[in-house]
Amino acid sequence: MNQLEEIRAQMGACDDRIIAALEERMGCIEEIIAFKRENGVPIFQPEQEARQRGDWDAKLADNAYRGEIEHIFEAMVKSSKRIQSKTLVQGNIMLIGFMGVGKSTVSTYLCEMLAMDRVEMDAEIAAKEGMSIPEIFATHGEAYFRNCESNLLIELQKKSQQVVSCGGGVVLRPENVAVMRQSGTVVLLTASPESIYERVKDSTDRPLLNGNMNIPYIEKLMEERRPRYEAAADVVVNTDDTDIQSICEKIIAAPWKK
Repeated sequence: MNQLEEIRAQMGACDDRIIAALEERMGCIEEIIAFKRENGVPIFQPEQEARQRGDWDAKLADNAYRGEIEHIFEAMVKSSKRIQSKTLVQGNIMLIGFMGVGKSTVSTYLCEMLAMDRVEMDAEIAAKEGMSIPEIFATHGEAYFRNCESNLLIELQKKSQQVVSCGGGVVLRPENVAVMRQSGTVVLLTASPESIYERVKDSTDRPLLNGNMNIPYIEKLMEERRPRYEAAADVVVNTDDTDIQSICEKIIAAPWKK
């Protein structure tokens, strides 16, 4: 065996050790998730991830390959989160609720912590149509927009491990609810009319509130939709006066459909 072949054989042996170490590490991730569930420890612990990164910084301080190893570590973190999501969540997480309840904020946090794909339905429709939601309403009408929502929900069924932030009016069509329930677990986020008003009062992209940006109208519209939201939901989580981590912990702690 010449020198080059010897080096390649040495590298192959390194690969074998790395594979074994990664398998062991991923097994540890599954054990950690099981321990957290059994002992009521919060699933999301961003402070632990921060400590882990601090440890890496210390260990790699003078390493000649620091940048390359850090890149691998980042991939390891993402893989660990994916293992968590596959263990904790079956199918998709379908977030529903009135505008301003926090669907976009919750979906962003969940996707960051679980390395799941994020779909913002309104943004997806706006991109496909080449115009904003208010422009779609003004140009084509509400019925056209609702058709866009229905078509997108059908398309989203093809994938899993997604957090889908659904438009506020998605539940108005029973066929949409059926598709969402087939896609995964439907999570209803709720908030008081006062909270919603504070969150959306400065927004210019809420067509249904044009000329009606006030608490009584919001309360009226919410009450009209409430039965449909509640009938569609597998899980209900209130977002009033609650931090984002606690909200997401409640979602993950919910019983998931198999």
